Amino acid sequence: MLTSFIEGLLCCLTSKPANTVVPVETSEPADGYEFVEVKPGRVLRVRHIIPDRPVVEEPSLGGIVSCKRKITVYRNGQLFIENLGERASAELKTCQNGETEPNSTVEVELTDCRKSSPPVSIPETRKPKRSVVIDCERRISSCKGTHADVALFFIHGVGGSLDIWGSQLDFFSRLGYEVIAPDLAGHGASSSPHITAAYTFYALAEDMRLIFKRYAKKRNILIGHSYGVSFCTFLAHEFPDQIHKMVMINGGGPTALEPSLCSIFNLPTCVLHCLSPLLAWSFLKAGFARQGSREKQLLKEYNAFNVSSFVLRAMMSGQYWPEGDEVYHAELTVPVLLVHGMHDKFVPVEEDQRMTEILLMAFLKVLEDGSHMVMLECPETVNTLLHEYFLWEPSWLLAPPGGDISSLKCNIVNALQ
Repeated sequence: MLTSFIEGLLCCLTSKPANTVVPVETSEPADGYEFVEVKPGRVLRVRHIIPDRPVVEEPSLGGIVSCKRKITVYRNGQLFIENLGERASAELKTCQNGETEPNSTVEVELTDCRKSSPPVSIPETRKPKRSVVIDCERRISSCKGTHADVALFFIHGVGGSLDIWGSQLDFFSRLGYEVIAPDLAGHGASSSPHITAAYTFYALAEDMRLIFKRYAKKRNILIGHSYGVSFCTFLAHEFPDQIHKMVMINGGGPTALEPSLCSIFNLPTCVLHCLSPLLAWSFLKAGFARQGSREKQLLKEYNAFNVSSFVLRAMMSGQYWPEGDEVYHAELTVPVLLVHGMHDKFVPVEEDQRMTEILLMAFLKVLEDGSHMVMLECPETVNTLLHEYFLWEPSWLLAPPGGDISSLKCNIVNALQ
């Protein structure tokens, strides 16, 4: 343990300075890289690859899946989720005639209910604080690289850069997919404002919203890693009709972000305020890989955690997103593939299991040989898994028009085995 700590400290001391940004006016696309000024003086590096591919005009009907569920929050903070079948229409009518509107976005304060699953039954006499009924249909189809209306967005987490997606970007661009991967502010070759407010969740989320609007197609697939999963979830709420599928890699549970809490993303925050910047950086880097020589070499090769101590501390302290609670996640109707590296030291598998329970359409795949940086450690496995998921669509047998969610989840499992 001491050896690993010293190695991380020495690596930090000898790391090269990052975040060199070219002027916006000279940022012509080169080798797939573009520099986008999202706000005056705030420039993000983006790798954007449009492969030279034959566009195949082929019908991709897919399957129409009925998304019907009722989400109830009680005054004690308990969350009860009921997937509705034929009763959805009656539930929706009741909701519309009452005080609550369907797909309501009224904010609610939840107690810490991450330790327990949603209750199986709740007494009828207990008065709910908020009820949301979702009643819609989604058409889920196969997304091929030859489809001109498909784009893949890759969003990294704290300390990473678009370089960590190198294997995925090369793999999918060779298959004909249009891929987009930005560097978050302060990371990679994006600009690094020396102001803490530049790294709050809302500032970074607005950056991703502008990047998405710039490059989005008709059907878009979001792939997020760690903290990047939160931005994918945000985009899925902002653009529900354009997000076709989503992938969450080691993202953790469906909890609101609070810097004061020791949750999956801000556990190191409790330590950051007590340690020097160099020691805090070493602490974080040591926890993101399995401590083997191969994993350490991968972090070095892909420029992971080559960020300044100021940016690191600002990122961790800026993780405040109270809206992103369990209800927020439960309202999503987009299909989600969750990928978890079993040896992850920061995100226990129970967190992703909880996310799977909350999401309407989700399937969890645990990779035994991976840790938090699973896309670097198991690139071939991750690439194959993601590709099969992109090509997956509900079959008419398992998920006909109006098919229920249980059938759909079985379909996902069968497709990704």
